[in-house]
Amino acid sequence: MDIFLFLTFALLAVGCAINLLVQRHPISSALSLIGVLGSLAVLYLLLGAEFIAAIQVIVYAGAIMVLFVFVIMLLNAGEEERTKRSRLARFLGFPLFAVLLAQIGHVVYRHFGAAPPVEFGRFMGSTETLGRALFRDYVLPFEVTSVLILVAIVGAVVLAHKEI
Repeated sequence: MDIFLFLTFALLAVGCAINLLVQRHPISSALSLIGVLGSLAVLYLLLGAEFIAAIQVIVYAGAIMVLFVFVIMLLNAGEEERTKRSRLARFLGFPLFAVLLAQIGHVVYRHFGAAPPVEFGRFMGSTETLGRALFRDYVLPFEVTSVLILVAIVGAVVLAHKEI
């Protein structure tokens, strides 16, 4: 049953990610991103990392996506206009992308080798150790990320400000 759930939500995450890139309206893309983040939360649950799954839903699928939707609404972003792609991009885009993925896979396999398989429900950590690591060792990246999000929102408000 674990493999079935893993494949289901992994395919759902990939499908939502592709839909995120294909959509022309920013609100539809944001909803697809919520689908990706929700699927990742379920994958964390399958691994037995309940705390990380809860944080994924509360922080990313909840708070951050509310900020994204707020900024999209503030900017009054409309549907993207279609442009003509070059013939080179049309014919060589997907084959070159496949070659790039194959090269990345080859490098990762050579670097990491055959890793032991993941056992579902065997998360080797606790909420206490995660919290201590986050607020002792990684407090600077944690705070820098929050300041970066704040600067992006302020920039969006400045761009959206209209002269009266």
